[in-house]
Amino acid sequence: MLAADFFTLPPSLAPFSEHFPSDVAPWEWLKKIATALGQLTQPSPNRPIPPGVHLEGAVWIDPSVKLPAYATIIGPAWIGAKTEIRPGAFIRGNVIVGEGCVLGNACEFKNCLLLDGVQVPHFSYVGDSILGNAAHLGAGVILSNLRLDQKPVTVRLPNGVFDTGLRKFGAILGDGAEVGCNAVLNPGTMMGKRALVMPTTAFSGYLPAATIARIRGAVTQFPRRD
Repeated sequence: MLAADFFTLPPSLAPFSEHFPSDVAPWEWLKKIATALGQLTQPSPNRPIPPGVHLEGAVWIDPSVKLPAYATIIGPAWIGAKTEIRPGAFIRGNVIVGEGCVLGNACEFKNCLLLDGVQVPHFSYVGDSILGNAAHLGAGVILSNLRLDQKPVTVRLPNGVFDTGLRKFGAILGDGAEVGCNAVLNPGTMMGKRALVMPTTAFSGYLPAATIARIRGAVTQFPRRD
């Protein structure tokens, strides 16, 4: 499966397009986030920063980003236009955020790529993951990124099992995918476009596009919303 099967890089992230080709496995994008940020030389626009917002390292913030009274942003990081950062957000390196996203209160982000319109509003952890356009995490969702045995993460897809070469790999969410409150996605989870994991569910593996994962492993097909 290719990145193009899960999402389309939006125009807002065009400065990074050479690093995120559509014809590679989507987890290959994770390996390019640091490189993409390292080659960004455009200075951050001048704008007032609330005294409670701690910036460290190379951080680029669009002038239209809504900043909270307090948060921590450790670079390298790139925050796109019309994004809202809420109180207590912790952005800790190698983070690229597209246009119109929500990085919620008490949420942590690390080595991740958020495409346009992603919403992570409350109490979530997003590490070593890619969230497609308009993907949404309910309150308290955890994208677990490290196996208990700390071995490299493999991905089980319909066409076989793939070694990603990554020791830390959270989840891939396709465009419009959603995860309900207090769910946990185990390392290497792959969700297709408009796939949905119900609240309080612990999910592993691959969830095809336009399907719902429920507690105890039930999977339900539902109509696509193209």
